[in-house]
Amino acid sequence: MTEQRNAQRNVKDDEADRRLIQHARELTPALYALSRVLRFQGMEEAGLWRLPPSELELMRYVHAEPGVTVSVLARELGLHASNVSATVRGLVNQGLLEREKDPNDGRVVRLKPTLKAEQGMALIENAWAEIFADALATLSGEQRAALVASVPALEALGAALKERRRTA
Repeated sequence: MTEQRNAQRNVKDDEADRRLIQHARELTPALYALSRVLRFQGMEEAGLWRLPPSELELMRYVHAEPGVTVSVLARELGLHASNVSATVRGLVNQGLLEREKDPNDGRVVRLKPTLKAEQGMALIENAWAEIFADALATLSGEQRAALVASVPALEALGAALKERRRTA
């Protein structure tokens, strides 16, 4: 009897795994399409400089985590440290990032967005909000409510993916 229950449990687990994979296959392209809109729109709409997607991603990370180091940036973004260093140099030259020595360890350099970058990111995020608001206006009230209700779950998914990369 115990073997039969274990077999039934394994079948249920297999079915749950298949459903989970199917949900992921449905969700992933939709999320990718949304991220693509964010990567390729917003800067021009805000009347700002045009950064390549990798530079924008780096700027977004420093904006969200001021004081981050190049090595942490490289690990978190999945890039080589030398590529991140070159990108940082370019962004410093454009007046978008500042380097600061760590007060506790002079060998460590921390990155901060400049006021120009902070103001630019605010304009970009406002442009993104307008782009999304225009698109949201075409959806039904139920669809908009479902998307708003999904924000905590999407944030948790993002955190889980970030943690997965850290532990990999």
